[in-house]
Amino acid sequence: MTPYTADTPLHTRSSLAADLQRAGLRPSMHVIVHSSLRQIGGWVCGGAEAVVLALMDVITPKGTLLMPTFTTHNTDPRHWHQPPVPAEWWPVIRDQMPAYDPQRSASHKMGAIVEAFRTFPQVRRSGHPILSFAAWGQHAEALLQPTPLDAGFGEESPLARLYALDGAVFLLGVGHSKNTAMHLAEHRTRRPKVRVSEGCAMLVEGQRQWVEFVEIDYDDTPFEQIGRDYEAQHGVRMGRVGAASTRLMPIRSLVDFAARWLDAAYTA
Repeated sequence: MTPYTADTPLHTRSSLAADLQRAGLRPSMHVIVHSSLRQIGGWVCGGAEAVVLALMDVITPKGTLLMPTFTTHNTDPRHWHQPPVPAEWWPVIRDQMPAYDPQRSASHKMGAIVEAFRTFPQVRRSGHPILSFAAWGQHAEALLQPTPLDAGFGEESPLARLYALDGAVFLLGVGHSKNTAMHLAEHRTRRPKVRVSEGCAMLVEGQRQWVEFVEIDYDDTPFEQIGRDYEAQHGVRMGRVGAASTRLMPIRSLVDFAARWLDAAYTA
């Protein structure tokens, strides 16, 4: 590992907060954040915890912070491709996978900032056993009301509730491929919905069960292109937090645009 030197950028809670303000975040905003700690670069004093505290300092309790805390390892192993597992393991995984617990279950490949955020004492987490979200601030409880098992990104999801609040999307060091809000557009497009069977381990009346259900076959493949097209037509507020590029945009116009884009792609 390359040693740090006096020339290495040093980022602190206060310097990160200043960067976030320059990037467009303001007190009382209601915003979903997707992030990469590594992209901030340099040395972050306090690591992911400092980033979370800086976000809270800027948004304040009058606003609302929302982050995805997905547990996508708690899914049917026959769908796993990165990497796949032997078919002989599938029944064992279905039988032994721990049930989702909002307090205990770690998010899966969501990043260090998300993992730090979900452990803060005033942060709450939703009950969906695969597509959970964590929230803090004024509307945290309202955003995290129960979501149907078969429509984790649908009209009773935290995404739709943030849309109703006229909230914002903030990408910190990540691109539109991580822009979860566009999944709401998949529910709102007029094109036929492809559905797939899914399963997960969850608590049912206090007992662990493997539960199977049918949901939309969510597809984030076009999200990067949708994001580029959205930026070309509507623009986004660009900024930097440390070395990480940031994008800030209103969730309503983004979701509406993505739904129209998907409709147009289907009829083309």
